[in-house]
Amino acid sequence: MGKAKSYKLDLVGVLGHPVAENPTVVMMEAAFRELRLPFSYLAIEVLPEGLGDAIRGVRAMGFKGVNLTIPHKVEVMRHLDEVTEKASLIGAVNTVYRVGDRLVGENTDGAGFLKSLQDDGGVDPRGGSFIVLGAGGASRAICVELSLAGAARIAIVNRDEGRGRAEYIAWEPGLRLPEGFGVLVNATSVGLYPDPGKPDIDYGSVRSGMTVCDVIPNPPRSAFLREAESRGASCLDGLGMLVNQGTIGFELWTGEKAPSAAMRAALEREFRAE
Repeated sequence: MGKAKSYKLDLVGVLGHPVAENPTVVMMEAAFRELRLPFSYLAIEVLPEGLGDAIRGVRAMGFKGVNLTIPHKVEVMRHLDEVTEKASLIGAVNTVYRVGDRLVGENTDGAGFLKSLQDDGGVDPRGGSFIVLGAGGASRAICVELSLAGAARIAIVNRDEGRGRAEYIAWEPGLRLPEGFGVLVNATSVGLYPDPGKPDIDYGSVRSGMTVCDVIPNPPRSAFLREAESRGASCLDGLGMLVNQGTIGFELWTGEKAPSAAMRAALEREFRAE
């Protein structure tokens, strides 16, 4: 008799609110197909009050790990067994992986952004000056990575000074960007599908020659980037960051080298089809 076919799938996924349009599903499923791995990546809508129950479900159902997106990156830390040194320094977790029965939190956002900035944007952070919109989990990760990479100046634009951890600029309506910054980063969720908006700044203060980055992957050409590009800025979308941070999580969950080219190609096909 032949060997019985196994229908067991190893589960991973993303927990967030909203999460239905999260393109990580497309990227990860393409990676599993490329390597013929018996994994499935689920997009799971989780309200803030349900996060603790969701993590207990991850444990009970034997998930290999999960990603966390808005609004769970900070709150999830209290539900885990351990967080890495980098995630602790950042104060946010976007990737959870299993070690035996323990759930460990890591942050791959900053590393993904930094690789995209260097490889796709051609920007060396050493000695550079950066202005970052927002002070949430993505902003924290980016600022920590930039600091470790030798950035000379980092300013955080936010409405609440208490959440800033670097040079602070109060975010007022129509904020005019100060002189002296070479790179502008939108690390807020403003413009994330289905929101068609863009951060409330004076786009006349975006100067030709600046590099302008958006962490939002959906849509890749956000209203923020289109406006900055019309002012002569070089623009970097969120797809590179998404792929780079995703490859780290993929390797933590599967133990296999991530097929990054296939992951990027799947995302590009998805957005071309829309």
